[in-house]
Amino acid sequence: MKRKVISLVLVLMLCAVMAGCDSEESTTTGAGASADKDPADMEIAVIFKSLSAEYWKNMKAGAEEAAKDLGIGITVLGPSDESEIAQQVTMIEEQIAANVDAIVVAPCEENAVIGALEPYADALPVLMVDTDAELEGKKAFVGTGNENAAKLGGDYAAELLGEGAKAVLIGGQQGEMTSSQRLAGFRKGLEEGGVEVLEEQFGKNTADQAVAVMEDLITKYPGEIDVVLCQNDDMAMGCQTAIEQAGEDIRIIGFNGDAACVELILEDKIEASVAQQPYMMGYQAVEQAFKAAKGEAIEARQEVAAKLINKDNAKEYLNGEN
Repeated sequence: MKRKVISLVLVLMLCAVMAGCDSEESTTTGAGASADKDPADMEIAVIFKSLSAEYWKNMKAGAEEAAKDLGIGITVLGPSDESEIAQQVTMIEEQIAANVDAIVVAPCEENAVIGALEPYADALPVLMVDTDAELEGKKAFVGTGNENAAKLGGDYAAELLGEGAKAVLIGGQQGEMTSSQRLAGFRKGLEEGGVEVLEEQFGKNTADQAVAVMEDLITKYPGEIDVVLCQNDDMAMGCQTAIEQAGEDIRIIGFNGDAACVELILEDKIEASVAQQPYMMGYQAVEQAFKAAKGEAIEARQEVAAKLINKDNAKEYLNGEN
């Protein structure tokens, strides 16, 4: 009788251990769970800062093309505006809850995104695109080094205008990493070339806000501003509207190489734009997320080069020739 009881206890203990293993296995997320999956059954979530601007639409197109080429599922999301931090966090949380195989994020605000992803970064492959975040356990960053790219614009303005010229800078969202890095790059290029930076302001990444900011700067520094450098082309175009309405002669340098801005370069209304390659960023980020989900090692930092577009190469750029 005693032997039967002991056997029964051992069987029950073995069942409990097996059940525990099954439970642990069923909650595993990411590369471990995806390594042997059929690509057709894989799903990657991509969450940008927004989907409203041309820049993000181009990145979305690249991400979707990569998913098509790889034969995997993809969900591409973005908040209604780049300032909608809470909305982006909710999207991240919902995609994690949907048990995706990897997630790619362009963070609106670094700390908020880190807070949302940190509990899962060891189990779920996480990549940053366009804007990096110091998330422990992330697999990679894919994008343009914002400070070095923006310095191209600062160098160009300094060479164009010469020592003693005066500039103002317009960033996007105050405190956001991309904004800080691009403003630092602009400033470095300008100051190395002897251009004085009068002030930095923030236009919340929209043309409407940039119009208001530029109007205020023109009022504050009447006749003093030689050039304005903007974090993105939407704001550069907003500044162009304000400058034209005020009848001022102020050079404008944007960032992103959006087609609408490049058309204004050809019309001599905007001086230049630092062009990124958002389509390539989107494609490469999804491609690398797929590799990470399959358990392959990927490079932690993957630079996508930028170039300066002015009237000399604007037409070729629009035609896809460079």
